[in-house]
Amino acid sequence: MSETSTGDAVAAAAAATGAWRRAGGVAGTAIGVIAAGAAAGVALERLTVGRGMRKKARLALDATGPYGSLRGVPGTAVADDGTELHYEVEDVDPQVAAPRRRRLFGRKAPAPVTVVFSHGYCLGQDSWHFQRAALRGLVRTVFWDQRSHGRSARGASQAGPDGVPVTIDQLGRDLKAVIDAAAPEGPLVLVGHSMGGMTMMALGAQFPGLVRERVAATAFVGTSAGRLGEVNYGLPVAGVNVVRRVLPGVLRALGSQAELVERGRRATADLFAGLIKRYSFSSKDVDPAVARFAERLIESTPIDVVAEFYPAFTEHDKSAALPVFAGLPVLVLAGDKDLVTPTTHSEAIADLLPEAELVIVPDGGHLVMLEHPEAVTDRLADLLVRAGAVSAAANVGTYGSTAQPGS
Repeated sequence: MSETSTGDAVAAAAAATGAWRRAGGVAGTAIGVIAAGAAAGVALERLTVGRGMRKKARLALDATGPYGSLRGVPGTAVADDGTELHYEVEDVDPQVAAPRRRRLFGRKAPAPVTVVFSHGYCLGQDSWHFQRAALRGLVRTVFWDQRSHGRSARGASQAGPDGVPVTIDQLGRDLKAVIDAAAPEGPLVLVGHSMGGMTMMALGAQFPGLVRERVAATAFVGTSAGRLGEVNYGLPVAGVNVVRRVLPGVLRALGSQAELVERGRRATADLFAGLIKRYSFSSKDVDPAVARFAERLIESTPIDVVAEFYPAFTEHDKSAALPVFAGLPVLVLAGDKDLVTPTTHSEAIADLLPEAELVIVPDGGHLVMLEHPEAVTDRLADLLVRAGAVSAAANVGTYGSTAQPGS
């Protein structure tokens, strides 16, 4: 790379630092240092292509990518604090699902199994795009947006000067509200990624009777039962110690100046696209449209929502709740290079649920369901067969690969 390109990268890092400094005093300076350090690792490559060309490429990917386009029958659940939670239902299609066995005259058909998908932090229900496409019509599914994410309303309890912090327990109660509204009867299969898996654990801790009576199987994807404060995010020891010390204050400061920060995020979009890719994927050959889709999901989460939710993860500890899922078919799955919820956290869950199937996906990052959808959907389909949700002879739809053609 030329000295000019390197100089441009350093200049971009400095610009990013300046943008974040203006966002809030010492905290802004701290996040600027983090951004500048990240720039050294990701901006050099990105700055070899003109900014205008990259912007046009993003617009083209947004226009042509089919990801996140699937929709179901919408509904609204109301949380215990009044927050409106958006969900969508996809029912069984008799033309797709295996034919039902004949039943005795006059006997009521049992309620179908419903698979409830819960998404992760700074994402939305569309992060399950590939699994949704593959299972469409085969089994009844519910996809929902967690509070303050996607199409759901901002958390009512977090609003105003008297707002209270978000807790994982609150998210568990939100999931209960969605189940009550969208799947009030019949067996359930619960599937959660990252924060969504933690949400399922909180549901089990607060409503163990519901799990015992109705849950037929569970899948924990790229998630953790606790000790997230020990994750190093792939940083050296000195770097991660600085991040742990300053990040809570940084996020509070940024969240208090959301409008200014959002302008800064747009101005440094190239830099933070590199960060998103690093912490979302491990593969070098992920489809650029999929990588761009992940960017859009994460960028759509306002900075004050990011700030509201972050403290909940350091306090999260639901190891004691996991035994409520014992005896059920359980899938624990993670990418082997997940920097956000490392595989050791999935192994810890499997240790507490020794009958669970533990799957570590090679060359997989945190958004493993987007990066390796074929592996994730295959194991989910097997779980649904074991739970009796679908026939072993059912033909799961195509779910493809996100590798670039010719790679």
